Amino acid sequence: MGETIYASATARGRAGVAIIRVSGSSAHQVCALLCGSVPAPRQAALRNISWNGEILDQSLVLIFGEGASFTGEDVAEFQIHGGIAVVSAVLRAISETGLARLAEPGEFTRRAFDNGMLDLTQVEGLADLIDAETEAQRKQALRTLSGEIGKRVEQWRARLIRAAALIEATIDFADEDVPVDVTPEVSEILTTLLAELEREAAAIGAAERIREGFEVAIVGAPNAGKSTLLNRLAGREAAITSEIAGTTRDVIEVRMDLAGYAVTLLDTAGLRQGEDPIEREGIRRAVARAEAADLRIFLGPPEGYLDPAPGDILAQGKADLGNTGGLAVSGLTGQGIEQLLQQLAEQLSEKVAGAGIMVRERHRLALGLGIESIRQVLLMLRQDYLAEILAEELRNALRALDVLVGRIDVDELLGEIFSSFCIGK
Repeated sequence: MGETIYASATARGRAGVAIIRVSGSSAHQVCALLCGSVPAPRQAALRNISWNGEILDQSLVLIFGEGASFTGEDVAEFQIHGGIAVVSAVLRAISETGLARLAEPGEFTRRAFDNGMLDLTQVEGLADLIDAETEAQRKQALRTLSGEIGKRVEQWRARLIRAAALIEATIDFADEDVPVDVTPEVSEILTTLLAELEREAAAIGAAERIREGFEVAIVGAPNAGKSTLLNRLAGREAAITSEIAGTTRDVIEVRMDLAGYAVTLLDTAGLRQGEDPIEREGIRRAVARAEAADLRIFLGPPEGYLDPAPGDILAQGKADLGNTGGLAVSGLTGQGIEQLLQQLAEQLSEKVAGAGIMVRERHRLALGLGIESIRQVLLMLRQDYLAEILAEELRNALRALDVLVGRIDVDELLGEIFSSFCIGK
């Protein structure tokens, strides 16, 4: 174990409870100095925290041994009262023991990774769980944190290793008669595996939308009620509303939780021939953002500026003024809002129905490398390439899967990932 580190694992500010974590070879010694004795591992004990003859606080103390903690190192955790002065006093006392230094952002999690307690996908899942805003994001992040990706990768690796072993056998017995032609078994293994990897790669897009959130653009003619609808859905006055056509000149964004999905609503400029350069630019931006959005709500007819795509919702705005026909909504009175939200939820659910376990662009790239290598091997098998070339290409596929879970070639990526964590995690 390297240096012992410490930090508050809870956010700064007044709270009922704060948790201070110490990890490293001197963690238990720090606990002994502050508490007089070290509780039995994994058994919470109430202790006074004292330093220089002064009681700083009463704490619930937890001790974990090497290999049985989050970081994989000896760990001591102090659950203390969450007052700012209390937390500062305990942190200062730990520093003054001279046995530990303040942790850097993400350093506890980095040690968990380095000590084999988490693979890289689980680290990413933990980051996503901390950042989760919605129920769908929470469930997805927890699934990743549980190690489901790593388990799937291990199954894929085992099959690749089996195929590689069969190929290697033909190399080892090149000067002898190999009793069995391995080509049919290798081909069957790789064909089945290739189909699985391709399905998983194709499902990443839907999983990414859950993680990053959807964009839903509200579009329509000027004074169709777009800004009033945005304010109703957001539950606050996010956009200026007016009877004057062309009030909205730029795209207004509001982040919200809709049926468990993270959604950014876009209020766009009214679609018409702009009367001045500023309005025309706003309309141009409105069309571009609406085209790039995952879903659009059309208030009134598209007027030829933008064609509805499959799944887009067509509605009539200002239902309080008597507008009818199909789905009619009013941001002013709330009429039709429940039906609109239900349709939105149904469309978003359809878009993520095929979500897989991989959730990031990095996962897509690693899978892509593995897929390409397997395709090459299958092609080479049909063309009777030398076994040595086949074996090397299979090793490339294995390396791609190893990169996926962080076994190799991820040093630059690690710095970026762990720096996104707060101090104490």
